[in-house]
Amino acid sequence: MFRNRTEAGKALAAALKQYENVPQLIVLGLPRGGVPVAYQIAAELHVPLDVFVVRKLGVPGHEELAFGAIATGGTKVINHHVVNIAGLSERAIEPVIRREERELNRRQTEYRGDRPWPDLRGWTVILVDDGLATGATMRAAVAALKQQSPERVIVAVPVGASETCATLEEEADELICLERPSPFRAVGFWYDDFDATTDEEVHALLAHDTTEPAVGTARGV
Repeated sequence: MFRNRTEAGKALAAALKQYENVPQLIVLGLPRGGVPVAYQIAAELHVPLDVFVVRKLGVPGHEELAFGAIATGGTKVINHHVVNIAGLSERAIEPVIRREERELNRRQTEYRGDRPWPDLRGWTVILVDDGLATGATMRAAVAALKQQSPERVIVAVPVGASETCATLEEEADELICLERPSPFRAVGFWYDDFDATTDEEVHALLAHDTTEPAVGTARGV
């Protein structure tokens, strides 16, 4: 369906053309695979690009079930309904949070260095990944991002499972999903080239000024 993440990003940029040069708008990619897609959108719209690192907080022993999330900017979201159903005590929760905070900080330092996180209050945010399967990470990202009081949160993905997209339509202010194939199988199934995005590629993309009209491309994305 898509040759690679570059093609997917350009297709999404075309669907988001009404946001070209809009002030107080930023594109955030979920690392690593969402960054090359987000880069193409930011470059085509001439708006800033950054990464949004989010870590799910999984129930001990059932890590696929998230009881919350932490994210770039110091945001922490706890789903107390899941906490109560799982019978989680504060003693059980704290080690999970500490472990994920360490990994979050490591990844933020890896991708953003010491750059301060922007104040997103009143901004429109386009949150990007290379696809949605279960959507757990993206849902956590939306919940965490909304804690920072942006004007709007737009989720943009090239392809997603139909049920997952329906859920995100309820939780984000807007969802742009170009394809919702059924059966879905997996995100990588819908790309000819779905090689893992490397840290070096993420660094190269973030080094570009996407607000400038002419932007080069990095190898392998």
